Amino acid sequence: MKSLVIAIFFLLILPAAAADAQNVEVTITGIRSSEGQVGIGVFRDNETFRKEQAYLELEFEKKDVSDGEMKIRFTLPPGTYGIALLDDENSDDVMEYNFLGLPKEGFGFSDYYHTGLTMPKFDAFRFDIVEGQRKSINIRIRYIL
Repeated sequence: MKSLVIAIFFLLILPAAAADAQNVEVTITGIRSSEGQVGIGVFRDNETFRKEQAYLELEFEKKDVSDGEMKIRFTLPPGTYGIALLDDENSDDVMEYNFLGLPKEGFGFSDYYHTGLTMPKFDAFRFDIVEGQRKSINIRIRYIL
């Protein structure tokens, strides 16, 4: 009977623990406002990044912003990825531009601070996830306006 109780315990607890497993933690810094949301696009290669066809799209409310920083967590299977971030201050799910074509909202990339005015190459912000690895990513948001 005792072994049955232990077996039931593991059947109930282990799936819950696995569901909470997060292997990617992203620290976002330089957030200028708690308005809106943060949009994350996870890309697998340069071609899908250029076409803006994300492998995974996630949105996070900015309710946990403290001193311009927040952390988000999610899970990715092993592989090569790159993260592009939009600080969507008006929550409309698109980057806003001014009449000159400059972004009015913040943006950032995984472990890469982009200083140019055109889209970066995927290789500049790519990273690898290895089986069983926990990955920490830093994204510093850039605001042009």
